[in-house]
Amino acid sequence: MGEIGLRPVRDADLDALYDQMRDPEAVMMAAFTAEDPDDREAFDAHFVRLRTSPDILLRAITVDGELAGTIASFVVGGDTEITYWLDRAWWGRGVATRAVELLLDLVPVRPIIARAASDNAGSLAVLRKTGFRPEGIEVAYSTARGKEIEETVLRLDGP
Repeated sequence: MGEIGLRPVRDADLDALYDQMRDPEAVMMAAFTAEDPDDREAFDAHFVRLRTSPDILLRAITVDGELAGTIASFVVGGDTEITYWLDRAWWGRGVATRAVELLLDLVPVRPIIARAASDNAGSLAVLRKTGFRPEGIEVAYSTARGKEIEETVLRLDGP
């Protein structure tokens, strides 16, 4: 497959990330996305916040140096959570699993929380492989799907 790594997000990444994050199939799978994935101005403002907030650790996911997506940790209501986005070209190839493992090495806080649409089998499998265990189900509004859907909340305890 190639060497999977994490690095800071660069200005040169933004056009590719914008395209990745408006892929219609990926948007539907992720479910909890930007209100309008085609709004470049909102995307740029969001990434300025992600890249400058001291409470967010944002990294680019690379495969042999090629940009494959993003991964981040952030704090919400006192809980540390992770999130990631992977270009569809890399789905099913172990990239997300390795990226989560690498991020967990950088973020020693435990417990750590992750969330995924309950029908997103790929993301749920990645999280389980990396030690997360389902903690509960919540119902939340999915901007991508235009309705409330089930979201699985997962938790990773321990070192």
